[in-house]
Amino acid sequence: MSILSQPKIVAGAFQDAALGPIRRKIEAGERLTLEDGLILYETPDVWSVCQMADAVRRQLNGEVAYYNINRHINYTNVCALSCKFCEFYRKRGQDGAYEYSIDEIRNLTREAVESGATEIHSVGGLHPYLPFSYYTDMVAAIRQTADEMGSDLHAKAFTAVEIVHLAKIAKVFKADDRQAGIRWVLEQLIDAGLGSLPGGGAEVFDDRVHNETHKGKIRSDVWLDVHRVAHELGLNTNATILYGHIEDRKERLVHMDMLRKAQDDALSRLGYESDAQGAVTLTREGVEMPAAGNCSKGGYFQTIIPLPFFPDGSELEQLPGPGGIENLRTLAIARLMLDNFPHVKSFWIMQTLAMTQLQLCCGADDVDGTVVWYDITKVAGRDTHQEVAVDDLKKAIVEAGFMAVERDTLYRKVERNGKNWSVRER
Repeated sequence: MSILSQPKIVAGAFQDAALGPIRRKIEAGERLTLEDGLILYETPDVWSVCQMADAVRRQLNGEVAYYNINRHINYTNVCALSCKFCEFYRKRGQDGAYEYSIDEIRNLTREAVESGATEIHSVGGLHPYLPFSYYTDMVAAIRQTADEMGSDLHAKAFTAVEIVHLAKIAKVFKADDRQAGIRWVLEQLIDAGLGSLPGGGAEVFDDRVHNETHKGKIRSDVWLDVHRVAHELGLNTNATILYGHIEDRKERLVHMDMLRKAQDDALSRLGYESDAQGAVTLTREGVEMPAAGNCSKGGYFQTIIPLPFFPDGSELEQLPGPGGIENLRTLAIARLMLDNFPHVKSFWIMQTLAMTQLQLCCGADDVDGTVVWYDITKVAGRDTHQEVAVDDLKKAIVEAGFMAVERDTLYRKVERNGKNWSVRER
């Protein structure tokens, strides 16, 4: 059965006739163009856009919606940069600035293992004074502590921005051969126990936006280089887009296009066949999803995570930020445009759990996890303790009409007995 021949999406049902050709492309497993994406953004029939995204999401992931038991560690908020959209950063000595010791990292890891977590997710500011050894020691401390407690806890750490920062403080980053320095850093971190990279720091891949909101941060080509090298080394990674500030919709679509082209390369390395235009789509008939946890020939992007901009407390606080319909539409379009990404995550911390329930019906198949502490974004006056119980995550998923499945970082299904857990391959 075609993915768009489900009863609730029938030919001729669209209010906007411009959606018909897009529907036929999706049905055939063909890649959408940037012009198609603009139609999806501009059509008043947003609900049909969401329905198409839901159909693709169900083709790729069925009735499953994933969650995980994780623990975020933001190891420092001291940062050499001063991005206009960021409320998180502090300068050393400034009120509220902090940096965790390795012993504190160990203690937080013990708490995570005791809670049954399968993942540590650790990112922080670009601290100008910590030595490179701090970062390898941090990853090693997470792995060693977990090993001592008999846990296979996964260490997901460091955005592409941080990886480049580490290459610079280790004095291995060279502008004329930046991939060599990036590779050296990643190899050191993998030896220490790094399991994958998160997707932060991408923001919006556009020079105009970059120069206005986060000048000094790495540009799109360097961000993509980090993930490309990570994939070559066998690491799976995620990707984000921060939307709803000064960028326009066309710039969001260009960002998505750059990500899916990078994913084309990663999947081609894994043996996937491309079409005549070089596209590798997972929505074509007979194409299988990448095997969870199996990266013997290299890694790939697992998940796209659309992140709405929160203006409060930042230098851009005069901006309104995106509204609810724009959040639904952008996530749905991400699912439709990124035809080679296995998963789309609605990060409940930034979307709110209620919005995440709606987004599960508009293309998302993942809600992230228990989180516990998150210091980067605080919604509606919350403090850094932003935790949700497993039962609440499962309830939200079931209320949205899906089957709640616990996953590990690599999207393997978790079998659990209290705090003890194991994974089974797909």
